[in-house]
Amino acid sequence: MPVTSPPRLVLVRHGETTWNHAALIQGHTDDATLTERGLIQAAEAAAVLASFAFDVVLTSDLRRARDTAEILARGRGLAVVATPALRERSYGAYEGRPASDLPVSVAGWAGDRVVDADARPPGGESLNDLYDRAARWLDDLRRDYAGARVLAVTHGGTLRAIRAACAATPFAKTVWYPVDNASVWTADVNGDPLA
Repeated sequence: MPVTSPPRLVLVRHGETTWNHAALIQGHTDDATLTERGLIQAAEAAAVLASFAFDVVLTSDLRRARDTAEILARGRGLAVVATPALRERSYGAYEGRPASDLPVSVAGWAGDRVVDADARPPGGESLNDLYDRAARWLDDLRRDYAGARVLAVTHGGTLRAIRAACAATPFAKTVWYPVDNASVWTADVNGDPLA
């Protein structure tokens, strides 16, 4: 039986949206669209990735990620495959509210630190729920795309969760680092230190 290597993974956060611009909590809500700046950011990310070859483009099924993925996939001859597994964390009752309304006791993070990975918004997901979803997605990725060069378009929280799961580091022991719109990241699906 041939040995297959794990997929090589490049992650991109979606471009700026109307709700990012208005500082509203998005989560699973699919009302936001890319701003003009978000479209430019996605095009700039596509230019950064122009010399990279990919076998598949996977994306969250939320519009802001799908639209970013379509820009990144242009001219590559690759279909964009959408999945709810790559969605942002569900913020439940807080979605659509100003980000300033989100208390630490619900968010689970403050500044650059995860303070309570089990904190859960009413009707939403905890950081640990998001981490578990990311870990399941990685298991599926290793199975379904072994050896593939994967470009995945997702969201800030999900990107952090995927990278933490790749490193087998629980969310409770991670830094809550900034993830800019349309920023490009790598993750090592072997579980080695992150690139």
